[in-house]
Amino acid sequence: MSESADELVEKIRSGDTEALLQYINNHEPQLLAFIDRNMSDALKRKVESVDILQEVRLNAVDSLAEMDLSEREPFSWICQLSERRIIDSHRKYVGAQKRSVKKEVGMQQGGSGADGEGGLINLLVASMTSPSQAFSRNQREFKLLAALQTLPEEVQTAIRLRYVEGLPTKEIAAQLGKSDVATRVLVSRSLTKLREALSADSLFQSFLPEEKPFD
Repeated sequence: MSESADELVEKIRSGDTEALLQYINNHEPQLLAFIDRNMSDALKRKVESVDILQEVRLNAVDSLAEMDLSEREPFSWICQLSERRIIDSHRKYVGAQKRSVKKEVGMQQGGSGADGEGGLINLLVASMTSPSQAFSRNQREFKLLAALQTLPEEVQTAIRLRYVEGLPTKEIAAQLGKSDVATRVLVSRSLTKLREALSADSLFQSFLPEEKPFD
């Protein structure tokens, strides 16, 4: 007799990896659909969603003992692992394009910021591409992501596609149904709004330039 969904969840919360694997198998169609929706066309040409899910299975088993799922549904955690695995795959398979974007960002920001590597944008990229486990994030990354989530969904998508997935603005424009120029303006204004939202927080002072971000 197969176990109920609630029984599997309770076993997962107690650290049962076999229950976790069974849970993932039971939800495989939904997880594959989630992964496919979040993969860019460029990544889909390099790797299949089933391969991403297999890596997620291994990642979930390896990290289950470190996770506190007492007040969290396993499905949302597995989706988070999937998002991070997709991002890692973009960095691996679309690396050359990403490096090109980071070079452009460095020129745009003039190397500003305490780390000397692009200030707020580099912190944003790090926050969106850091390790999967939520407990690994620091307070500054949490606050930055929270500020990002206050922006319209279209803006969040544009920032993610530009600075995390490394897509050129022409491809982002095509996905958003906008012109290339309008997309560039959207991204620039979005970064300005992020700076304004974070300007009063002492955690971000070293990452925000004293001068106006755009002349």
